[in-house]
Amino acid sequence: MDAFRSGNPRTPAFQVERYPFYLLTRLVSRYNTIIDTRLRAIDLDIPSWRVLMILGEKSPRSARDISDTAVINLSTMTRIMQRMIAAGLITKTQSNTDARVSMVALAPEGEKRLATARQATAPIYEHLVNGLAPDEFEQLIGLLNQLHDNLEPLVP
Repeated sequence: MDAFRSGNPRTPAFQVERYPFYLLTRLVSRYNTIIDTRLRAIDLDIPSWRVLMILGEKSPRSARDISDTAVINLSTMTRIMQRMIAAGLITKTQSNTDARVSMVALAPEGEKRLATARQATAPIYEHLVNGLAPDEFEQLIGLLNQLHDNLEPLVP
């Protein structure tokens, strides 16, 4: 059977187990269930963890950049950030170059929590990629990016 036909919802040969978006959703759901348990044990939720991980790469960043990178709409991200500010995990200031832009940075407590979160979540990542050769991992990353890029022209 043609591999593309069995994953195409237009065809009678469609099989949900061959549909890439089902497989991706299933993977992310299982991963989030496991990660959520680990994060709750250290008093974090998944959205806050995403913000900490993003700021761990580069801090400060604009609120819009964090929202886009986390794939969370800006209004929801604003509420997440308000909770994180109240918890002392991040700080928010106005940009020096554009007063309309909010800049977000890790607070010292956020840096500590990020280090703890990395220790808590790293074993899951390591288990997830166990058995993949480096070139297979690079191929996986490339394929996922290609699928994402293929959708770009269709984004409204």
